[in-house]
Amino acid sequence: MNRIIELFQNKNSNILNIYFTAGYPQLQDTGTIIKALDSAGVDLIEIGIPYSDPLADGTTIQESGTQALENGMSLPLLFEQIESVRSEVNCPLILMGYFNQIMQFGERQFLERCKQVGIDGIILPDLPLMVYEQEYQSLFEEFKLPVSFLITPQTSKERILKIDSLSRSFIYMVSNASITGAKSEISKSQIDYFNTIQSLQLKNPRLIGFGISSPETFATACRYANGAIIGSAFIQHLKHTDQPIEKAVIEFIKFIRSV
Repeated sequence: MNRIIELFQNKNSNILNIYFTAGYPQLQDTGTIIKALDSAGVDLIEIGIPYSDPLADGTTIQESGTQALENGMSLPLLFEQIESVRSEVNCPLILMGYFNQIMQFGERQFLERCKQVGIDGIILPDLPLMVYEQEYQSLFEEFKLPVSFLITPQTSKERILKIDSLSRSFIYMVSNASITGAKSEISKSQIDYFNTIQSLQLKNPRLIGFGISSPETFATACRYANGAIIGSAFIQHLKHTDQPIEKAVIEFIKFIRSV
C-alpha cells in the first residue's frame, strides 16, 4: 500500500509535513535531513526539487533553491540521494517540483525513477488540473503515485470538488493568496476560509500550508485540517543554526510539537 494512504488510514490529526529544498544548505545534506526528520517523528517529508523559476515559492525557498543549484543539485543526483537512504527511512516521501522539470526529464522516466527510489507522492503546482485529467492521470495511476493538488481561498467550490474527486492523496490547502513564507499568526479571514472548506466535507484529507511557522500556528491549522505543512520556517532554521544538521532538525521538530 502507498505509504501516504496508509498514514492517513492510521492517523487523521496533527499530521506534520516538513518541506525542505534538496541540496540545501549543502549539496550532500539531502539524505542527512531526510533521515533526521524521520528519526524526529515527522509524518511526511516533502522534498523540494530546486528550480530556477519557482512560481509559488517565497524569498526563503527561492534563495534555498538558488543555493542548491549553485551547489550542483540536479534531478538525477536527487534520485541517487533518495535511493541511498530510502531503506533507512519509514516516513512517506513526497517530491515537490514544477511540471517543466518533469517534462525535461521525461514524464514516464521521471515516474519510473520515483517508483524505483521509493517516492510516495508528487506535488506539481503548475500542472493544470484539466491537463492532468486528460493527459497524465492514467500515467500517474499506472505508477501508483498520487498527485496532491493545491486549493486557495480564491479556488471556486466547483474546482475544489473536482480536485477532491480526482485526488488519491491529500489536498494541499494554501492558507492565503500569497507565495510561501512564514507568518506570525493566522488571521480571521483564514479561519473563515478553513471553516468553509470544512463545511464541504471533502473525502480526501487536507493539510494546510503557507505561513505555518510556530507551535501556535501549527496547532491552529490542525484544528481545521488533518495537519499542516511547514517549509520556510524550517529552512530559515537550517540557515541560521550553528548546530550539526541532525541536531538542528530535531530541535526544530521538538519546537513545533511543543504545544
